[in-house]
Amino acid sequence: MSEEKKEAEKVPLRKKRGEIVSWRPSEFVSEMDRLFDDFRSGLESFFWPERRWTWPIRMPRLTLPEVRTPFVDLIDTGKEYRVCAEIPGIPKDKIDINIDQNSIEVSAEAKIETEEEKEGYVSRERTYSSFYRSMNFPEEVSPEKAEAAYENGVLEIRVPKKTPTEVKKQKVKVK
Repeated sequence: MSEEKKEAEKVPLRKKRGEIVSWRPSEFVSEMDRLFDDFRSGLESFFWPERRWTWPIRMPRLTLPEVRTPFVDLIDTGKEYRVCAEIPGIPKDKIDINIDQNSIEVSAEAKIETEEEKEGYVSRERTYSSFYRSMNFPEEVSPEKAEAAYENGVLEIRVPKKTPTEVKKQKVKVK
């Protein structure tokens, strides 16, 4: 081995904290461990400043019940707006639609409980899901004439415009 390589191996890759130097692959894992330890200790001191707990600890669950935003398409057909929302697994009687002259709100909530009893065990499962989506219409609509249909998890709402417009299509070349 040349003397230059021997000298390069003797020089530590990390001289000071924050200095930009090249890393060895084996140092990556230890650096990630250090970063996670710093993050964990920061969280612990935020949530439990008076306690001196060691890892592993049980972090409190800070999440609220999930409210999902469904995928929605707003289609302008000229004389009406078609709103198509994907809301799978929700019975149609649990869907609420509120429309005014300028906006639409779609919300749904489902609570499903199943219980199975067999010899030697009981199985109970509960699921809760809710959806909410609000959108503004670009033009005024007639909410009293709106119609909705729900099939195979897709909700389609047709809302007529107050003043129908002509939808012009323009062909655009792709460069």
